[in-house]
Amino acid sequence: MLYYLFNWINRTFSPPGGELIRYITFRSAVAALSALAISFFVGPRIIRRLKELQVSEQGKVEAPKAHLSKAGTPMMGGLIILIASLGPTLLWADIGNLFIVLIFLATLILGGIGFMDDYLKVVKKKKKGLIARYKLAGQVAVGLIVGLSIMLSPHLFPDIATATTMPFFKNLVFDFGKWLYIPFVIFVITATSNAVNLTDGLDGLAAGTVSIAFIGIMAIAYFTGNLQLSEYLNIPYLKGAGELTVFCAALVGASLGFLWFNAYPAQVFMGDTGSLALGGAMGTMMVLVKKEFVLPIIGGIFFIESLSVISQTLFFKFTRKRFGEGRRIFKMAPLHHHFELTGWAEPKIVTRAYIVAILLAILTLATFKVR
Repeated sequence: MLYYLFNWINRTFSPPGGELIRYITFRSAVAALSALAISFFVGPRIIRRLKELQVSEQGKVEAPKAHLSKAGTPMMGGLIILIASLGPTLLWADIGNLFIVLIFLATLILGGIGFMDDYLKVVKKKKKGLIARYKLAGQVAVGLIVGLSIMLSPHLFPDIATATTMPFFKNLVFDFGKWLYIPFVIFVITATSNAVNLTDGLDGLAAGTVSIAFIGIMAIAYFTGNLQLSEYLNIPYLKGAGELTVFCAALVGASLGFLWFNAYPAQVFMGDTGSLALGGAMGTMMVLVKKEFVLPIIGGIFFIESLSVISQTLFFKFTRKRFGEGRRIFKMAPLHHHFELTGWAEPKIVTRAYIVAILLAILTLATFKVR
């Protein structure tokens, strides 16, 4: 909104410094600061309201016993992230840009699905929350919207609408074709949103690692939408994709603002409201900039957490069928609970996850030169 207002003021009156609004880097910086400020403003108010309504963690039985002490901590703090990221996006991004429309819708819809899940669990006391098939239906719907929009916009995705680029390889593009592309998009968005959801099990773990990953994704979006940089790095140039930098900056600011309240010991948990929205936004971003195969690197923390759950489940079922009793690879899955049970303190696990996330983000950006 402010983007259009300041553009009009600049065209009409040409004030000193009016040209700044045209620059993505300037609007991204302002969006990040706006998101941070909004987080600090609405955070205490939302936390206080959640406490008044007794919307709080009940104590997870599938987590280590130490987590029972977290019972009573307000849930659904993901509302802070949604308000603080989507608000500045509306203010500082070009909301007529298809890339912005799609990432905004994906984040909002998946945040809404997470909100319903949290509401049913915490307020309505339904143990399983939103029925799994309804949650999956929402994720599939987002994938359909994003996939179809890309396929129907060849002017924005010339010669690459149903394809994606490959990391480490120069000029190598993999085309899924019109029949496989949409299922692929659905898989990426669904898998990523669920992966971040699984990672959200320790104070500050998901918010911090997502922030780090999105700093790298922000750079990728800027490269992709810049003609000179995309040519230099030999990646497909997507006109208008640079506007996604503003959204990424807002999300980083919102996540860091939320982390202020979510750091150990947490004053609030994001719940599915935040984790599904953040994961869905990450998956959608990589689909929009055609870097889906980079996700296991930049989102390595979430990828490993998901793999630990899948491998634990499959191994348990196999050994139960083979030997009559189920056996485990880890003391508990996801992986962060395994480290807890081996004696690592919660802040140590989270800090080390941040270090790994930073290294993975650097490695991801390095893949653009090692081609």
